[in-house]
Amino acid sequence: MLGLTLKLPVWQAPMAGVSTPELTAAASNAGVLGSIGAGYLSGEKTEEFIRRVKQLTTADFAVNLFVPEEAEASAQQVQAARQLLAPYHKELKAEEEGGSLSFGSSAFHEQLAVVLQERVRVCSFTFGLPPQRALEQLKERGIITVGTATTVEEAVACEQAGVDAVVAQGCEAGGHRGSFQPPESMIGLMALLPQVVQEVSIPVIAAGGIMNGQGIAAALCLGASAAQLGTAFLVTEESGAHPLHKEAILAADEKEAVLTKAFSGKTARGISNHFIQDMQGHEEVFLPYPLQNTLTQSMRKQAGKQNNKEYMSLWSGQGTRLTKKQTADELVASLLEETDAALLAANRSVQNMKGTSR
Repeated sequence: MLGLTLKLPVWQAPMAGVSTPELTAAASNAGVLGSIGAGYLSGEKTEEFIRRVKQLTTADFAVNLFVPEEAEASAQQVQAARQLLAPYHKELKAEEEGGSLSFGSSAFHEQLAVVLQERVRVCSFTFGLPPQRALEQLKERGIITVGTATTVEEAVACEQAGVDAVVAQGCEAGGHRGSFQPPESMIGLMALLPQVVQEVSIPVIAAGGIMNGQGIAAALCLGASAAQLGTAFLVTEESGAHPLHKEAILAADEKEAVLTKAFSGKTARGISNHFIQDMQGHEEVFLPYPLQNTLTQSMRKQAGKQNNKEYMSLWSGQGTRLTKKQTADELVASLLEETDAALLAANRSVQNMKGTSR
């Protein structure tokens, strides 16, 4: 698919904040598409990351960029949000974000320049569609472009914009929703995937709750060209997630992976904790993304330093019971075996049904 040479049609999800060069390289070396979650990196840090990955692998890998979003909030709204968070900053001895809140697009354009310079094999986008000129520049350098969609309409918009493929993200997925067209939708992958496949002609990558070979096989049977796995890779040894983050996922059941806007102002799925529960009923005070994300940044950072998972953003998909503590290479080896077995079993079931109907 798309000229990529993979042992298994699987993409390691680009998880901004927990991506490491070691995880990206390990995934690619194991025979799937490793990805860099560059969303929160500067242009310089993105370049360092890419070059480190290139030192660790000669295989293809991807870089994911966040499309900049404009956000506004009045002084009164900012003050109300700060007051809501003040007790948590005090408890954790975290420095409160001062001054005006802003979010520019300079990091995106710096990152894009680096991707073009380094000629990364795949460049994917989340939270919207990049400028048309950006897509043209990437295509001129032979870089595969990929959009992210949570509805059929968003997938169609991605195709119309000219991307080479689209990730169909079901609501089971961990971390932030890739939605960019209101109203926000919570369609599950089993319903979303075949409808997206029906409506677009570009390859579709299935994402959301896929944890093992059975899930990969199901996605392929529903028309996906590949499956994207995040949480399964998040708990591997090479992941940069905090040890308490990994432990929380490994110990959680599916009911604990909840949706919240408390940490960032954008809907995201993670393991429920004290902060998420405390923030229920205060949604009207949250600032839009990325302003809320900026306000909670020091709190989350201090919580990590203090090994206090109750105030950390523990992003996770719904398939928590299927997680295992292992290396990325061990995970991919299991996925290969499980996918082959699942596809074989599905084929046998079909043959048995044909035999019975005769």
